[in-house]
Amino acid sequence: MVNDKSALLKQLQINPEQKHEQKGLSLWHLLFAVLASAALTFWLTSFVNQDKTGPAPQISSAQQTSNADTTAAKPVTTKAPVENNSILNSSGYITARRMATVSAEVMGLITEVNVEEGMQVQQGDVLARLDSALAKTAMQLSEAQVKALSARRTALDADLEEARRNLSRVNNNSFSSEAERTGAASRVQNLAASLQSASAEIEVARLQAQSQRERLDDHTIRAPFSGVVTVKNAQPGEIVAPTSAGGGFTRTGICTIVDMDSLEIEVDVNEAFIGRVSPGQQVEATLDAYPDWRIPASVIAIIPTADRAKATVQVRIRIEVKDPRILPDMGVKVAFMKA
Repeated sequence: MVNDKSALLKQLQINPEQKHEQKGLSLWHLLFAVLASAALTFWLTSFVNQDKTGPAPQISSAQQTSNADTTAAKPVTTKAPVENNSILNSSGYITARRMATVSAEVMGLITEVNVEEGMQVQQGDVLARLDSALAKTAMQLSEAQVKALSARRTALDADLEEARRNLSRVNNNSFSSEAERTGAASRVQNLAASLQSASAEIEVARLQAQSQRERLDDHTIRAPFSGVVTVKNAQPGEIVAPTSAGGGFTRTGICTIVDMDSLEIEVDVNEAFIGRVSPGQQVEATLDAYPDWRIPASVIAIIPTADRAKATVQVRIRIEVKDPRILPDMGVKVAFMKA
C-alpha cells in the first residue's frame, strides 16, 4: 500500500525538463494565435471593402448606343485659328507718366482734408487746408504798413506843394534875400527826396504784403492737375512739412494723384532682340487681369540705354484706348507685330 502511494506521488510530480518543454509549447501557441488573428482581421477588412465597392456597373449596348447618339447630336465648337503676326513677346507694367504726391510748401497743422482714395479731382480743387491764423495776421500787418506809408506819402506830397509855392513867392519878391531863396529851394529838394523815399517804402511794403498773401495761400493745398487720388497720406490733426521733420505725426504729403490719361506701358526687351522693335510699331497688349482683352498699342520710344545687370533695354508703349479697367502697376504682356 505504501509503495502504491509513493508511486502515485511520483506520477504527480512535474519533471523540470517537461516544465521547460510545456513553457516552450505555450509560447509557440501564443505566437501562432496572434498571427492567426492578424490574418483573419486582414481578410475580413478586405472582404468588407469589396462589398462596399461593389462590382463595376455594366453598360448595356442600348445605353451605349443612346450615349453615342447624344454625343453625335451636340455640335462641336472650335475656335478658328487666329493668325499670329507677332515677332517678339515681352512683359511689363502699366505706369503713369504724370503722378505726384501733393504736399505743402510750408509746415503747418492740418485742419481739413477733402479727398479720399478713388476720388476724381480737377486742377485747382482744394485738397486740404492748414492752420493759417499766424499767416493771416502777418498779411494783415503788411497791408496796414502799406496804408500807413501811403498816408505818409500823401502828407509829404502836400508839404512839397506848399514848399514849391513858397519858393515861387520868394523868387518873385524882389525884397527876398539870397538866404531865403536858397532855403526855400533846399526845402523843396528835401521834400521831393522824402516823397521819393516814401514811394519806395510803399513799394517794398506792397511786395511784403504780396508775399504774405502768397504765404497765406500756401496753407491751402490745391490739385496741381486733374486726376484720381490713389493714396491718402494725412489726416486732420497731423503736421505736414515739405521735408521730414521727425515725429510720428509729421507727414510729407497729403495725397497722391495719378493722371489716368498719361498711362502707358513699360517693358524690358532683351538686348539681343531689340533690333526687332522700332518707334511707331504696332503692339498688342494683354492685361494679366483680363487675359481675353486685346488692347491696341504702339511703341513710343526705345530708351537709349541698356541695363547691364539684366541685359535688357526699356521700351515705352502708348495705349491707344482709354479704359477705367487699366490701372497703374498692373502686369501686362505685349506682342510686337510685324511691320
